[in-house]
Amino acid sequence: MSQAGYLGMSMAGPQAHDKRPLSPHLQVWRWHVTMATSIFHRASGVALYLGAMVLTAWVMALASGPEAYGAYTAFLMSPLCLLILFGITAAACYHLANGIRHLAWDAGKGFDPKVSTATGWATIIAGAVGAVLVFALAFLA
Repeated sequence: MSQAGYLGMSMAGPQAHDKRPLSPHLQVWRWHVTMATSIFHRASGVALYLGAMVLTAWVMALASGPEAYGAYTAFLMSPLCLLILFGITAAACYHLANGIRHLAWDAGKGFDPKVSTATGWATIIAGAVGAVLVFALAFLA
């Protein structure tokens, strides 16, 4: 069997495949909060990797001495860095809340569409409120 036949492609070439949709599920499914929570969970995981790099740089500055630590801390207190730190904090709060939701799913709970929608909104709200609370506590202390 030829490689094209093995891959499930017709011998007619790529022109025959140009007319069919690539992702028919996008035409069938409507946007839903559970889809958003899945995407946000993946994005928050990526943001947490970036946050780990910021934390690693902070520890390296701490190990490099008071001058390096002071310079890095001053850099982190710039408005842009504070916005980035807020985003990382929101990602951590959301990822935690959605992780708890996934633990409930692992126990077989929360699959009813109404419950799933409610817990989806709850995780989004928990991420936002948690980040605001963490930043409020950090700047009030």
